[in-house]
Amino acid sequence: MSHKSDLIENDILAYLREHEQKELLRILTCGSVDDGKSTLIGRLLHDSKMVYEDQLDAVTRDSKKSGTTGDKPDLALLVDGLKSEREQGITIDVAYRYFSTSKRKFIIADCPGHEQYTRNMATGASTCDLAIILIDARHGVQEQTRRHSYIVRLLGINHVVVAINKMDLENWSEDRFNEIKSEYTELAKKLGLKDLRFLPMSALSGDNVVEPSQNMPWHKGPTLMHIIESVHIGKDLTQKDLRFPIQWVNRPNLNFRGFSGQIASGVVRVGQEIKVMPSGRDTVIKEIHAPDGLVDEAFAPMSVTLTFEDEVDASRGDTVVPKQAKPVVTNRFEAMMVWMNDDDLVPGREYIIKQGPHQTVCQVNHVGYRHNVNTFEKEDASKLRLNEIGKVEIRTIEPLVISDYDQNRALGGFVIIDRMSNLTVGAGMARVDSRTAQDHWQTPPPTGVTRPELTIPESDRVRLNRHHPATILITGLSGSGKTTTAHELSRALFQREINSFVLDGQMMRSGLNRDLGFQPSERSENLRRTMEVAKLLNDQGAICIAGFVAPEDHARQSARSLIGDGRFIHVHLSTSISVCQSRKGSNHNGQSDNRTNVPGVTEEYEVPENAELVIDNTNLTPEHVAELILAELDQRKITL
Repeated sequence: MSHKSDLIENDILAYLREHEQKELLRILTCGSVDDGKSTLIGRLLHDSKMVYEDQLDAVTRDSKKSGTTGDKPDLALLVDGLKSEREQGITIDVAYRYFSTSKRKFIIADCPGHEQYTRNMATGASTCDLAIILIDARHGVQEQTRRHSYIVRLLGINHVVVAINKMDLENWSEDRFNEIKSEYTELAKKLGLKDLRFLPMSALSGDNVVEPSQNMPWHKGPTLMHIIESVHIGKDLTQKDLRFPIQWVNRPNLNFRGFSGQIASGVVRVGQEIKVMPSGRDTVIKEIHAPDGLVDEAFAPMSVTLTFEDEVDASRGDTVVPKQAKPVVTNRFEAMMVWMNDDDLVPGREYIIKQGPHQTVCQVNHVGYRHNVNTFEKEDASKLRLNEIGKVEIRTIEPLVISDYDQNRALGGFVIIDRMSNLTVGAGMARVDSRTAQDHWQTPPPTGVTRPELTIPESDRVRLNRHHPATILITGLSGSGKTTTAHELSRALFQREINSFVLDGQMMRSGLNRDLGFQPSERSENLRRTMEVAKLLNDQGAICIAGFVAPEDHARQSARSLIGDGRFIHVHLSTSISVCQSRKGSNHNGQSDNRTNVPGVTEEYEVPENAELVIDNTNLTPEHVAELILAELDQRKITL
């Protein structure tokens, strides 16, 4: 519903253009049951002349049957549309109302107050910029007030208007207003709510809704309408790094291939160097197609189509970021979850996770705790029930480009979908910190999973195989000869009639680890999965030879701990970068594979300090290197 304007009659096109340029404010109203949320919205619409005559007539008629205001029109009926809502005089579902003034466009979400409708409130709050929390002046801060304030903070709504309603029933008392204001201020400090505005009002009589109250001259602040028309809601999205989730590959003909989506944050410009995540392939922005044609730059939250200078593999769910950016790319992260289904959230069950345009399969590893939204206490929990909120750890099949929800809603928010019913069963807010991008070395197995005992003693396998189990991890820069050395060592063992298994990094990426890219966390995960395979083979008595770049000392030490000191031998090839470059050519200046994350070149390579063998193979043949490693195995009595 739009405001009245002379342009509507004189120049409708000019009016529509003016209307299109207005800023949109999304508002959430919440509070305890019967605090007057629906009445407030109805009064806001009525006093700002945004209710049509036939609507008002209908409300007047319905008020005689379902109203609570006697002979006067019950303006709450403008919002409470469900039959059960009108019969009970409460809000059950989220009701949306659209209107505008000469300054702004508004969408108001009127959310239910009951605890059993927490999921409905979370749905309404997820896209809002400002929350109006109503408090009944007679009752003050209630449990539902505390719960709704917590959800407002959880959902990242930064601007809050605390509307202390029904002041007429407290004789317009300034002391009562200040008492409630002081109580809520303490609550806001605990929750971290910062931009607070307190407003005494009476939605029933219209005091301080659109016009200033004549009954409360002691209040010198603005009315509610003035606040929502003037509050600054700039999210400063343009000040953050570019994040552009690809929603659609636009291919109308053979001559055009673009990538469409909405800019989640930042600015994109023609000629800008970018990369597509999670693959890490880089290119340059060639064109930016906006709804009205080509533009030189675009910013959040514009919807545009980008074209690239190069033929880069990009598809729905990928994310465009600046070339030098280092976004968090992971398939394991923590999140706050609002559970929205009658069936409990049980760790270990597979769901579909939808993060913007990206959709993949996920599993909740475990529930960290359940948050009591009335007392703000953390409670032990193994599962989440309907309307409960808790912290969970999620593992996905494919890696996600993810941000903390408070920093970027588009990349931090997601929903969980049941694979059988296709119902949305949960809504989550990612919590990203310095630990998020780490690997799974310390992740416990799913609940109920135990490693079975081996039935054949290791000593029997040693006697049969004529060698002890071991894992030889060969590390070094790309081009140092890891793969060649691994295969030569395997050949040398074979000549001794000892079978071995080569687990090369590229070999693993072509199969088991094909979902992993080349971010540090993904390199670590590539090594972890391979070491898990090596441990299984070691337990069966085998010798494994693994060739990996493994640039991080943390990952190498984790591999040692996983395999065990008695079975683990670390061999580092200390070949210089210049020799590696001569062997691999342009692969080491980042040009041949379009990757910017090359350890030892564009990223740090942490030189190992406790390797069992450090070999500079610049002038050594692969056979010679293999002999040195064999000598180490003999000395350790791995071979018999």
